[in-house]
Amino acid sequence: MASTANDRVLAEAILPQEGQAKLVKQAVLVVAGILALAIAAKIKVPMWPVPITMGTFAVLTIGAAYGPRLGLATIIGYMIIGALGFDVFAGSSAEKFGLTYMMGGTGGYLVGYVLATLALGFAARHAMDRSFGGMALALIIGNVLIYVPGLLWLGTLYGWDKPILEWGLTPFLVGDAIKLVLAALLVPAVWKLVGNARS
Repeated sequence: MASTANDRVLAEAILPQEGQAKLVKQAVLVVAGILALAIAAKIKVPMWPVPITMGTFAVLTIGAAYGPRLGLATIIGYMIIGALGFDVFAGSSAEKFGLTYMMGGTGGYLVGYVLATLALGFAARHAMDRSFGGMALALIIGNVLIYVPGLLWLGTLYGWDKPILEWGLTPFLVGDAIKLVLAALLVPAVWKLVGNARS
């Protein structure tokens, strides 16, 4: 089914849309997205009460920019590379990597990454990424979809008698709010640039 101007995501609004050139563009975007996710996961910005990691920012913005199908291909590719033992996750290291790391405390959040990528992709398909308010709402939903499986997995893994919210939610809310605002400003701004370039 062909995309209309209203339901296109950013990746479909730029560069070739037909034939072999489109396939090449999609392959390049998937590789670039995986690299961006891996790099962003390792970025830590000093912040109270804990440093901000940029992994979720990359997940959510790639989901919005790529749409559900290309975004899903990108995040699954990222997960496969991580499962093969490459050091691409925020807390992975030379000593702790691959499936061992993925099945630890971070496992639920990684599932949430996939869900959030799809959610942001579908939101973008419905043009929610073209305004600050729409994008902010989509990002809040995406964050919820990351935290719910993350917290459920933490509770299952370590026991519900532990301070699960203190471990996996409350320290990160300030940083997530900052990332949400940045992403809600960035994606609509890129749409505006695309529109101005074509006008």
